[in-house]
Amino acid sequence: MSRLPKGRGGTGPRAAAVRGVSAVAIAATVCLAPVAGTATAADPPVLGGGSGIVVANQAECTLTAIGHDRAGRLVGLTAGHCGEPGATVLAEYNPNYGVVGRFAHSDPVLDYAVIEFDADRVTPVRQLGDIAITGLGAPAQFPTVVCKKGRTTGTTCGVAWGDIGATSDTWTQLCVLEGDSGAPVLVGTILVGMVNAYLGVGCFGPEVGTDIHAVVADLDARGEVGAGFQPI
Repeated sequence: MSRLPKGRGGTGPRAAAVRGVSAVAIAATVCLAPVAGTATAADPPVLGGGSGIVVANQAECTLTAIGHDRAGRLVGLTAGHCGEPGATVLAEYNPNYGVVGRFAHSDPVLDYAVIEFDADRVTPVRQLGDIAITGLGAPAQFPTVVCKKGRTTGTTCGVAWGDIGATSDTWTQLCVLEGDSGAPVLVGTILVGMVNAYLGVGCFGPEVGTDIHAVVADLDARGEVGAGFQPI
């Protein structure tokens, strides 16, 4: 299993990887072009689930979702291997606007990170192009069809294989490539996971992600930035 590169990064095994499991079918996927935000250069960048972000001026990843924690802070989620605590975040489609947030926490086990955004420098949105996030849900089980929106491959859909191995893992037949790390995995408008890694070669998957409930539970247990996360 290979962790998705950060856009300009390397690969490596995921701590929770389950070996020796192979997919027996491949669901059709359709790769559409990513959709940028709609703000002008002078406006705060528009960011939502599926937005491209640039971490520490070098790694391109995808924002899983944006919302508020119980303290009212504007926060977002992405894959943990995209950056370390303190790393700066730019909006990929408008990097010249400058830093819009920083990594507050990065978890190497569940492979998720929480970003604290500057609320004055971001226009958060629930819907970005062809996807919207209206809530959080349990991992999808076979044969549910899930979709994701990544900054590299856009919106693609495929069958969910369900929980295989580690309870926090979610396996799907989604097309994912470099830069899609952190992409939201959705059933309709319900966020059920994030993209983290893949088996096989790119769009031939399968994709391995993290259950969003596991991420939220870990944030709540820490009780710091991101605790009580809810999408806008």
